[in-house]
Amino acid sequence: MSDTTEERQARRAVPAATRLRLLRQICGDFFRAVQPAPHQPQPAVWPDEKITAAWLGHATVLVNFFGVRILADPVLFARCGLRVGPLTIGPKRRIAAALAPAALPPIDLVLLTHAHMDHLDLRSLHALPRDTVVVAAARTADIFRRVKFRQVIELHWGETRAVQTARGGVTVSAFPLRHWGARLQYDDFRRYNAYVLERGGRRLCHMGDTARTDARALGSRGPIDLLCAPIGAYHPWIHAHCSPEEAVAMADEAGARFVMPIHHQTFKLSWEPMSEPIARFRAALAHDPQRIALSEIGQTFTLP
Repeated sequence: MSDTTEERQARRAVPAATRLRLLRQICGDFFRAVQPAPHQPQPAVWPDEKITAAWLGHATVLVNFFGVRILADPVLFARCGLRVGPLTIGPKRRIAAALAPAALPPIDLVLLTHAHMDHLDLRSLHALPRDTVVVAAARTADIFRRVKFRQVIELHWGETRAVQTARGGVTVSAFPLRHWGARLQYDDFRRYNAYVLERGGRRLCHMGDTARTDARALGSRGPIDLLCAPIGAYHPWIHAHCSPEEAVAMADEAGARFVMPIHHQTFKLSWEPMSEPIARFRAALAHDPQRIALSEIGQTFTLP
C-alpha cells in the first residue's frame, strides 16, 4: 500500500517558489556554528531495572528499556541529507546531537520509522555496531543494505514481532500514521511506521513523523507509559506534520501517561519560529504539565 492520491497531491501542491526558498534555507548556513546541546545524558549510569529515555535531538531518542538499549531514528551528525564524497548536502543542525556516536552505550535495537533523510541517516547507521538488531518500515531496508547489520526486520502495518537482542526481548508492533515514505520524490512505495514497544508489562511508543490522525490504535495493546510525539515542521507542511496541539490530542487518544515532544529545535525545515512548537506544546498541556517528559535537547526522563 502506497501513499494515497490525496497525500501525493497535497505534497506536490506546495508552490515551486516555496520549495526553492526552503531548499536555500536547508542547504545554506555553511559558516554558521552548530550550538552544543544544553544537556548531556549519562547513559552509563542509567539503572537497568528502570525505563530511562533521553532526547538526543530531532527525532532521535535513546532508551534503556529494562536493560535493553534502544535508539530510534538516529541522526547524529551536523548535517543530514545526500552524502557526496566527504560532504553531506542537506539541512544543518542548529543544536548538536546530545551524544556523539562514540559516546553512545552499546545499542541492542535500532528503530527506523521511515526513509526520510532526517530520520534514516546512512552516516549515523554506519557509525553503529553491526551486531545491532534493526527494525525498519516495510520496503526501506534496501537503502542501508551495505551497512551489513546482523539482523534487519521490516515490519508492515499491523504486524507484531518478538525481537530478541543480546540483553533480552522486546515486542515491537508497527502502526500506520498520516505521513509519506519516499526517500526521493517518487518512491512512494516505501512505508512509514509508528512503533509500540513492550517489555516487562510496560509500553513505549515512537511516532516518528505524522500529520493529525486517529491515534487510538496505538493504545490498543494496553496503556502507553511514554509517547514520543513530533510537534514541529507543520508550516507549511501541515498535511504531513501535526501541530503541537494535534500531538497532544493524539497522545490523549492513545492514552499516553507521559509525552516526550520530538522533531523540533534541531533542523530548520519549515517557516514557524524554532521556539514556537515547544511553546505551543507547553500551552496545550498547561492544564496537565506533569505529563511533559522533557522539553530540551539532551534532557533525560525516568519513568516513575
